[in-house]
Amino acid sequence: MIESYVAIDLETTGLNPKQDRILEIGAVLVCNGHVTKEFSTLINPKREITDKIVDLTGISGEMVENAPGIDDVIDEVLSFCSDCPLLGHNILFDYSFLKRAAVNSGHLFEKNGVDTLKLSRKFMPQEEKKNLSAACEWFHVKTDRAHRALADAYAAHELYQAMKNMYSDQEPGAFSAGILQYHVKKEQPASKRQKDHLRDLLKYHKISVSLQIDDLTRNEISRITDKIISQYGRIIK
Repeated sequence: MIESYVAIDLETTGLNPKQDRILEIGAVLVCNGHVTKEFSTLINPKREITDKIVDLTGISGEMVENAPGIDDVIDEVLSFCSDCPLLGHNILFDYSFLKRAAVNSGHLFEKNGVDTLKLSRKFMPQEEKKNLSAACEWFHVKTDRAHRALADAYAAHELYQAMKNMYSDQEPGAFSAGILQYHVKKEQPASKRQKDHLRDLLKYHKISVSLQIDDLTRNEISRITDKIISQYGRIIK
């Protein structure tokens, strides 16, 4: 069983770490079962936040307009996590976004972790919902805070402690940290030629987009360019 860890949660612009961006990071450092420190920051994804994501997270474009980019805070996040295992509800989701940001900034980020979603599936009835709020309700964990990253990091911590108190004597191995496996290579920035081509396409087809072209990676700008050509056609001279 682990008693010291970093409980962490992210809000993101979508579900795909290869295409979507981090919007918010919330984390709490737990030592011997007690929260000793917390970390929370909004992140500017440098692209439009859809209405669906605004409704889901409560985070709007105006809220992150002056927030730091992920490159500006990733060193601080990794320092906060230090050598501790990570804990979260579907922790691999959060880890995949964090590791991609870490690798793109030139850092290694290999971690062990505990997934409270996996524990919920093990200890809750099959017919019950297993999302974080439902699991907290089932285990009588109070969550008075709003659905945001830091609040959910606290909730995951409290949920883990509740399940551990109930089941650790029966199955102590279920509460140990395992290797978090997510493979990622450093993404290359888009070339000047790619950026100029995209700008020309946007101008030619009179398309307005809410993203910072200079911040796009080679793969991202390629996907966007291909999508525009597929939908609107190439530039005809």
